[in-house]
Amino acid sequence: MHASAESSAEERLRRIELVTDTSLAHLDVNDLLGEILERVREVLDVDMATVLLLDPDGEELIATAAVGIDDDVKQGVRMPVGHGFAGAVLSHRKACVFDHVADRHLVSRALRDRGIRSLAGAPMVADGEAIGVLCVGAFTEHGFTDDDAQLVQVAADRLASVSQVGSSRSERIAATVLQHSLLPGRLPPVPGASMDGRYVGGADHGIGGDWYDVFRLPSGRVGIVVGDVVGHGLSAAVVMGRLRSALRAYALDDEDPARVLHKLDRKVTHFEPDAMATVCYALYDPETARLAFSLAGHLTPVLGRPGERGELVDAPVDPPVGVAVSKRPRRTTEIEIPPESVVCFYTDGLIERRQQSIDIGLKSLCGAVTCAPASEVCASVMNQLVTSASSGDDVTLLVLSRTSAAGS
Repeated sequence: MHASAESSAEERLRRIELVTDTSLAHLDVNDLLGEILERVREVLDVDMATVLLLDPDGEELIATAAVGIDDDVKQGVRMPVGHGFAGAVLSHRKACVFDHVADRHLVSRALRDRGIRSLAGAPMVADGEAIGVLCVGAFTEHGFTDDDAQLVQVAADRLASVSQVGSSRSERIAATVLQHSLLPGRLPPVPGASMDGRYVGGADHGIGGDWYDVFRLPSGRVGIVVGDVVGHGLSAAVVMGRLRSALRAYALDDEDPARVLHKLDRKVTHFEPDAMATVCYALYDPETARLAFSLAGHLTPVLGRPGERGELVDAPVDPPVGVAVSKRPRRTTEIEIPPESVVCFYTDGLIERRQQSIDIGLKSLCGAVTCAPASEVCASVMNQLVTSASSGDDVTLLVLSRTSAAGS
C-alpha cells in the first residue's frame, strides 16, 4: 500500500515535470505554447488542448493556441466572458471538470461538431489577474481525477507565465521597431550649422514615448522637435508616432511654434484624452541664426557660448499638451545663436537621477556642454551624463552647433 502510494506520487511528479520542463525555455513563445499543450494532451491522454486568452478589455476569450483541434485558432474564434465551459472556469477561478458535457458547456462550434464529451479546464493567472483559460477535452467520457485537475492547473500556471512573457516581449519588440522607425535616420543639412541626435531606450521600463525630429520647411527654416509622451511601452510609442505626424502637419500651416503647439494640444485633448506629453518645438532660421521656440511643459534648452559655461535659456514654460488646465495663449521665445555656439535640446532622462535634485542634473548638463561640432557635443554629453547611475528612463539629446567646423 505504501509502495503503491509512493509510486503514484512519483508518477504524478513525473507528469508535472513533463509539462514544466525548463529545457523548453529556448523555444519561441508560439512553439512553446504548442509544445506544452502537446505534452498536456499526452500526459492526460486526451484528444485536444487549447488556450483561450482574454482580450485587452477583458470582455472576450480568444482562441490563441491549440493541439488536436486548430479550427478555433485558424478561424479566430472569440467568445464572451461568462459563457460556456471556459467562462465557467474563469468565474470559478479554479480547475473544473465536466465528465458529461452538455451542449451549453461546450467551448465552440468546432468542438461540438467534433463530438467532445468530457472537458477539464483551469484559469491562467499572472500577477493575480486572470489572463485566460486552458481547456482539455476528450471524445469519450474520460473520468478526470483530482490529480488530473491539479495537473491542468499546473499547466495553466506555466502557460500563463509563458503568455505573459511572450506578450511583454512582443510589445517591447514592436515598440522598439516603431520607435526607431520614427526617429530620423539622417538629419537634414543646415547651412552654417551641424546637427546630431542621440536616443537610448530606458533600461527600467523598456522603450517609451521619447522622440526627436528635424525637418526643413518650405520657407527654408528648420523645424526642431524634442518630446516625451508620459508612459512607456507600445501604447506610448504609438501615441508618440501620432504626435510626431500631427506636429509636422501643423508646422506646414503655421511657423509660430506657440500656435503649432496649441493645435497639437487641441488634437491630443480631443483624440487622445488619456495621453499627455511634454514638447519643445523650435524653428531655426539659418540666414539670421535666430531660434524661436515654445515649451509645452518641457525642459528649457541649454545654450553654450565660446569660453563660457552652458546655461539654461530664460524662457517661459507652458502646460504640457493634453492637459486642459489653462486658457492662456502659449508663448514663443526668440533668441540669437552667436557664432561658435551650440544649443542642446533633451528629455528628462538625461538629467534626472534617483534621490537627486533635478537641479544637480541640469548643472551637470550645463557643465558638459562644449562649443564643438554637434556630433562631438553629443558624444561628450552622453559620456558624462549617461552612466550606471542614470534614471533608467529614456534618454534623448539633440544638438545644434554653429561652430566653424559645423559646415557651410
